[in-house]
Amino acid sequence: MRTDLFIGNEWRKAQSGSTIPVVNPATEETLCTVEAAGPADVDAAVQSARDCFDGVAWQELPSRTRGEMLYRAGTLLASRLNEMADLETRQNGKPLFESKIDVSMTVDTLKYYGGWADKMGGNILPVAGDFVFTDRVPMGVVGAIVPWNFPLNLASWKFAPALAAGCTVVLKPASETPLTALLMAEIMQEAGFPAGAFNVIPGGGSTAGAALVKHPGVDKISFTGSTAVGKQLMRDAADTAKRVTLELGGKSPNIIFADADLKAAIRGAQNGIFYGKGEVCAAGSRLLVQRSVHDQVVEELAARARKLTPGDPFDKNTRLGAVVSKQQQDTVLSYIETGKKEGAQLVAGGNAAKVNGKGYYVEATVFDQAKPGMRIVDEEIFGPVLAVVTFEDVDEGIHLANQTIYGLAAGIWTSDIKKAFRVARAVRAGTIWVNTYNLYDPSAPFGGFKQSGFGRDLGREALDGYTESKTIWVGLR
Repeated sequence: MRTDLFIGNEWRKAQSGSTIPVVNPATEETLCTVEAAGPADVDAAVQSARDCFDGVAWQELPSRTRGEMLYRAGTLLASRLNEMADLETRQNGKPLFESKIDVSMTVDTLKYYGGWADKMGGNILPVAGDFVFTDRVPMGVVGAIVPWNFPLNLASWKFAPALAAGCTVVLKPASETPLTALLMAEIMQEAGFPAGAFNVIPGGGSTAGAALVKHPGVDKISFTGSTAVGKQLMRDAADTAKRVTLELGGKSPNIIFADADLKAAIRGAQNGIFYGKGEVCAAGSRLLVQRSVHDQVVEELAARARKLTPGDPFDKNTRLGAVVSKQQQDTVLSYIETGKKEGAQLVAGGNAAKVNGKGYYVEATVFDQAKPGMRIVDEEIFGPVLAVVTFEDVDEGIHLANQTIYGLAAGIWTSDIKKAFRVARAVRAGTIWVNTYNLYDPSAPFGGFKQSGFGRDLGREALDGYTESKTIWVGLR
């Protein structure tokens, strides 16, 4: 298990001597202590990335070779899938079957962007009399800051397109979940990436994260996390006019119309909020149900939630693991108490739980009779808590869906394709799922509207976030 900083293809101790404990949230046991980067370590990592980026070897490295390295990293990760998934579950608390899905998608992401590395370019422009064309060039050094809910997978959404585009990367994983990023560093080195191309510096957000954002040697910050932190990051990045991509919070509406396949919709609603323990930025945490089917949906969904008992993440039957930390458990439980006080009706769950007497678990929780203005409806909880809101017709459903500061994702359940397209066009969110929920693919761009951020991860669109357009004008007159 790697616990040191990874800078310039070397494993190093933090210069300050600081460390971070990594706790298994399912057992409350400390897995290890990891070196905690401070400003001096951030500076060393950025300098390493800058030296690599500016170096002749990286600048002259064929783009196809970069792509081959990324593809090789994907193959190497696939060969260690079980090891990586085991580590992800131990540090995050999610069921092992979910961790295997996460790692598998990371493999796909690396291979997908490996294929893009030699396919980016510009355009010839029809300017009379001269030869004018554009080129796409890498931005430079990228600081990637990722959260603890999908530690490795979300990291790959940043570093894979950045490397494919020709940038170099300094990755700061969340302090709660740094272990898979450090193991990934080992794999990237084995895949052939030169010193400085890929660096990993665990550390606190207010120390390592802030230093990375403010560092004048960083050209681009790609961040996934809370909206509040994202806003502060923008302020800090402004002094050096850094390019910034933000994938922030969500309070996504999952809309069930009366003409939906209710069995599928209820199953989709369960998956939309309880997969990943609700620690998913795109979680369908607001369930909007048309009044004529409301009672049936709530009754069946509450019954499903009561059967979804927390369990050992390594048990193959477990579908609800431990939330990531005691702090997060306390946050989720405080929202549940607030929901009760605000007048929502608790119909399932609502309590902390233990497995074998330990762990930071929260029961699958469903509130009915929720209304806009309640904190459990308006604010991102980031836990297994669902708020059910009733609506009358299509127009009210659209209005309620958009009655939020967020715009990350939404779900629509209906058998009427015209209605589906109408609602999909009207709801302001970056991803719309129709008769499904929580599906992702490396080729499908992901990101938000409104205060859910800007820019896109994944897909061809992500590459634009790591390149600049350069116009080259050749005078022929």
